[in-house]
Amino acid sequence: MRLVVQVKLLPTPEQAAALEATLHAANRAADLVSRIAFTQRCFRNYDLRKHTYDRIKAEFGLAAQAAQHVIKKVADAYRTLHAGLAAGNLGKPGSARRVKAGSKPITFRVGAAQPYDDRCLSWQLQERTVSIWTVAGRLRQIAFTGSAGQVAMLAAHRRGESDLVCRDGCWYLIATCVLPDVPVTAPDGFLGVDLGIADIATTSDAVRHSGKGLNAVRHRHRRLRRRLQARQTKSAKRLLKRRARKEARFAANVNHVIAKQIVTEAERTCRGIALEDLQGIRERVRLRKPQRVTLHAWSFHQLGGFIAYKAARRGVAVIHVDPAYTSQQCSACGHVDKKNRPDRETFCCTSCGFAEHADVNAARNIASRGAAGWAVSHAA
Repeated sequence: MRLVVQVKLLPTPEQAAALEATLHAANRAADLVSRIAFTQRCFRNYDLRKHTYDRIKAEFGLAAQAAQHVIKKVADAYRTLHAGLAAGNLGKPGSARRVKAGSKPITFRVGAAQPYDDRCLSWQLQERTVSIWTVAGRLRQIAFTGSAGQVAMLAAHRRGESDLVCRDGCWYLIATCVLPDVPVTAPDGFLGVDLGIADIATTSDAVRHSGKGLNAVRHRHRRLRRRLQARQTKSAKRLLKRRARKEARFAANVNHVIAKQIVTEAERTCRGIALEDLQGIRERVRLRKPQRVTLHAWSFHQLGGFIAYKAARRGVAVIHVDPAYTSQQCSACGHVDKKNRPDRETFCCTSCGFAEHADVNAARNIASRGAAGWAVSHAA
């Protein structure tokens, strides 16, 4: 299993200037490589080196290893783009978005992340410092800060590349850690999780994680952004920049807390976790304009990812099931009818009279589908 550890660098002003110049040079070189790759229709890493390696070393002052990482970064970007086009993630053939994405070379921000390997970057974990290559030479003893758990994770499991990132004037290193796989314990039943907007997550144990607080924060941030954008003053733009990603960080923290509680309960009771497969729901659902913002701000994919990786670290089984009719099906008798759900919170079966909170009923249906799906997939 792969995890990332992010630590904050504490460079001096001179060191920060050298790091900034390195990122700018690397990304200008990446732009040049991207234009050459697009013009000559050459996207493979090793083929692209023949056309660009010597040129970017001479023009941008990059070392050999840094130049190879720049070329690989461009090749990976085009591989991702072509995979997205093939999967239909950028629209149907002939759509404006798809044509726009494929009709011009990929560009890189001047401050975009740059990958480093162990030849360009070395860690001194005991001293909490790093040594890193820059266009101004090798910078040694750049201090970094991180928790004891992060340092222990780096010491035991760090593998492969690390990314140098500049975000809001602060410098970070994001390192990849490869942890050994934990054997999945055979589940004794499943904990169903129904994902929603009013209630972020509802479990089949009737535990509801309300989204009232998160939705209030989103609405407040939306109103504030609207007022600041209307003013168009320098102070308003500074405040918008300072508040950027604040809402996303708050939502991610809420999702982390909910995911940890769900995984802990499943591990305590020796059960697996059954989640809805909601992939493509934004394209399937048709809503009025005022409701679209709420739907597109719904971070169900992030919560599902948090649950999946936390469960994998503890050996808890996770299965995704078809969400069709889980909100209309009775968890007691299996009867499906639109009239079973007269409003958002109420479920009352028109066949057997069973009544329950609508989200709890849906979570129980998800749990039963998870148990059936697990039995079929592990029948051998």
